[in-house]
Amino acid sequence: MGVPSPCISICAMDEATGFCKGCYRTIEEVASWLYYTDEQKTQVLENLRQRKPASK
Repeated sequence: MGVPSPCISICAMDEATGFCKGCYRTIEEVASWLYYTDEQKTQVLENLRQRKPASK
């Protein structure tokens, strides 16, 4: 099945950070997700852990 998308259907970009308010990916990461290898997807997921505020 591969690496699942982190999308939680809250699709709105935060202009201040450039990240999606729901999944914390960049617009490029969202648009490219289907084309990324599992290794690239895993790297994005690792990056999201650092981007997501601790309160969420």
